[in-house]
Amino acid sequence: MNKMVLLVDDSSTVRQVMRFAFEHAGFSVTEADNGEAALAILDGRKIGAVVCDIAMPKLDGLTFLKSMRGLRDYRFTPVVMLTTESRANRKQEAKESGATAWATKPCPPSELVSLVQRLTV
Repeated sequence: MNKMVLLVDDSSTVRQVMRFAFEHAGFSVTEADNGEAALAILDGRKIGAVVCDIAMPKLDGLTFLKSMRGLRDYRFTPVVMLTTESRANRKQEAKESGATAWATKPCPPSELVSLVQRLTV
């Protein structure tokens, strides 16, 4: 069975590019355009990894991450924050919130897929 990746980004273009790369690498993909929609997806189904933006409407990525870590089924799911943010204090905040890894946009899709593959072994 393919591993499922949840892509959370308010940019449909970013999600489309990531979807193509992950599906090409053999992953199954589900998407959400904000943290609120992503939380609704976390209904107990098996998610191998999450790739999440920080700046999004309705519910930002860090608030989503904190909420996700409070869900028993997703406490240890790898989460890659994919964002234009590069400040050290934001990276530290993400780490303290439960982020597993950090990638700065623009990130080549192949590098992102490789990172998620390493995290989901």
